[in-house]
Amino acid sequence: MAKIYFIDVTNRDAVQTSRIIMSKLQKTMVNLYLAEMGIHQSEFTFPYVKHERNYIQANLELKELGAMGNLVLEGWCRAIVGDVAESLPTGVRDFNISISTSDQMITHKFMGKLDREKVIGEMVEAATYAKKGGANTLGVNAEDASRTDMGYLIAFAQAAKEAGADRIRYCDTLGYDTPMSIYERVKTLAETIGLPVELHCHNDLSMAVANSITGAKGAIDGGVDAYINTSVNGIGERAGQADLLSCILGLGFARDMAAYEIADPINLKVATKLAKYVSYAFSIPIPINQPGVGANVFAHEAGIHADGALKDRRNYELFDYELLELDEAVERVPPRRVITTGEFGGLAGFRHVYSTLGITFADNTEAQRILELVQVANAHTQQPLTDDELRFIAKYPEQATKIFTLTP
Repeated sequence: MAKIYFIDVTNRDAVQTSRIIMSKLQKTMVNLYLAEMGIHQSEFTFPYVKHERNYIQANLELKELGAMGNLVLEGWCRAIVGDVAESLPTGVRDFNISISTSDQMITHKFMGKLDREKVIGEMVEAATYAKKGGANTLGVNAEDASRTDMGYLIAFAQAAKEAGADRIRYCDTLGYDTPMSIYERVKTLAETIGLPVELHCHNDLSMAVANSITGAKGAIDGGVDAYINTSVNGIGERAGQADLLSCILGLGFARDMAAYEIADPINLKVATKLAKYVSYAFSIPIPINQPGVGANVFAHEAGIHADGALKDRRNYELFDYELLELDEAVERVPPRRVITTGEFGGLAGFRHVYSTLGITFADNTEAQRILELVQVANAHTQQPLTDDELRFIAKYPEQATKIFTLTP
């Protein structure tokens, strides 16, 4: 039976969102956590953007060093040859290329530059170029698929398949679909084209998670693998998109989902750490009612609820908090005296902080080198460095140096 995979797009869709930003170091940490969690793929960059180049090279090196396990590092491009041509020299070999397919966008975004036939032509040209250029995997994105005429969407997907696409991304760009409509549309697409389907669902009408899960069911029932696009904490354009953890929990614990298998070797014990890190990096608090990791998810006060939960947790909890290691993810409260290291820290404080992490240095030369990277890292993120960031810098100084270096 076909299976379900996850493609997390935090490092592409979330970071392009208005009013929020994430540094290259923080994006790298997200990739490391996604790999540790067992996620199939990270849409980690716009590979044609020049200031991403050093970050890309460092992350590809980390992948070669084994730091990112089996995580696929994939880049997003517009479905034009120019983007792909600029991207291939970076070493990225897994791509998603995107173009709008709805009449609304063809008419009112392209403004006469493209029609239906030319949209398919541009996509085919870019897909062919990517495959001939050595792409390992290629997803073709139908932006605004949910508002695209079904007959044209099928023609578009068929052309993508013939051009070498490995997947078709069904984009519910405005959150327009309902769980019922996306199931039927994706099932029809899967049965007709026979190509694995990605579900990229936005949350404008608060149905992104439900649409992602039912869309994946449609793909599986149509006989092909499903790839759910997610972001950590659901952060993304406008009202956001499908939250990674919510989708995993929905597939694992909702009614009638037992037959739908997640292919990724998910380690949910990383989920809380990842959610809290992304919250910290974006400076966006986790809502108190956020599925899985919100402060109130396992909190009970009302009389019948507290009584029931104390008698048997299954009365009011579908899954156990131990599954997410919520206890272990609670931040350490430091003692009265606090020593930190950062942009203007010195060697003594630096050594002390690293000693609390169990990390020592061979001599002052090595310590000074890492201290200077820590100083730059703090200037780079403009936030106090986390323990895991400090560990990363000490373990991978060469790659850290590249990440901190921007080339205009």
